[in-house]
Amino acid sequence: MRLVLFDLDNTLVDRAEGFRRWAWEFCAEHRLTPDDAAWLASADHDGLAPRDDFFKAVRDRFALRETPAELLESYRERHPALIPAAPGVLTGLPRLRAAGWRMGVVTNGDAAQQLTTLLRTGVAGLVDGWAISEHEGVGKPDRRLFEIAAERCEAPLRDGWMVGDGEATDIAGGRAAGLRTVWVDRGRVWSGDEKAPDHVVADAAGAIELLLE
Repeated sequence: MRLVLFDLDNTLVDRAEGFRRWAWEFCAEHRLTPDDAAWLASADHDGLAPRDDFFKAVRDRFALRETPAELLESYRERHPALIPAAPGVLTGLPRLRAAGWRMGVVTNGDAAQQLTTLLRTGVAGLVDGWAISEHEGVGKPDRRLFEIAAERCEAPLRDGWMVGDGEATDIAGGRAAGLRTVWVDRGRVWSGDEKAPDHVVADAAGAIELLLE
């Protein structure tokens, strides 16, 4: 039985595009400018900026009436609805299943938001299980989150694969869990801070084609 675990944000789904859509909506609602949308994207740091800090900075920069907590609540309700599945994922995952693969998602983040993303993009119905860091109380690169995802997929980690765009979380974490690794580079160059992945692809669709070879 072959197992592949996928990261969610910017791997199976285009979180960056979803954030861009949210930023444009936010700017339209608050009568802000395109330059302000660009600032939001920069301050977001590709989703790595702590949400509490991010929305405090947003409130201060634009002198908004809402509290950071209110802005965060609104964001968590709206952002997942704007995130599309990455190109080729909704057609590629069924091909992996037909080829005998067990598939799981292993992701860090807010449990409710990540689950909503899984459901609204259609990814949830195409995989065998998932593990979300907030819900499980442990996050990548900790081996335990990979183990939980594998258990949900009813497949052993041994000889499995990890596909993701994070060097430390997905690639180093996956390797430490005993998985072979595929890095989704998204146009970036490997930094060299971690041992190189087994394979490099441009996107999740490329990873799926690699696994089907």
